[in-house]
Amino acid sequence: MIQRIDAGPRMSEATIHADTVYCAGQVPETPGADIGTQTREVLAAIDALLAQAGTDKTRILQAQVVLADIGDFAGMNAEWDRWVVPGQAPARATIEGRLADPGWRIEIIVTAARI
Repeated sequence: MIQRIDAGPRMSEATIHADTVYCAGQVPETPGADIGTQTREVLAAIDALLAQAGTDKTRILQAQVVLADIGDFAGMNAEWDRWVVPGQAPARATIEGRLADPGWRIEIIVTAARI
C-alpha cells in the first residue's frame, strides 16, 4: 500500500511505502532571505512533514541538498549542524543547481524510515 501526504494534481509532499517516507523537495517560505533563514525554514518544513508521516529527523536515511550558490555551503552547514541530532546524521549530498524560484537559495529532499 502507498500512502500520500498532501497529494495534489502534480505531486505529493510525501509518499510512504512500507516503512519508508519519501519527501518532496522542501523549499523556503521567504524568497530572497539569507541562507541561514532559508535553511531554518526548510529544516522546519522537513520536521513538520516527517511528523505528519509518523517519524522524525533522527530516522532520516538520506538527504540531498541543492544550493543555488555553492558559496552558501558554510552558511547552510552552520544551520544543519545545529539541527541534526549528534550521532544521527544521515547520508548526505550537496550540489549546486538552479532552483525553480530565483529567490530560493536552498531545497532539501529527504528519505526517512518510520520505524
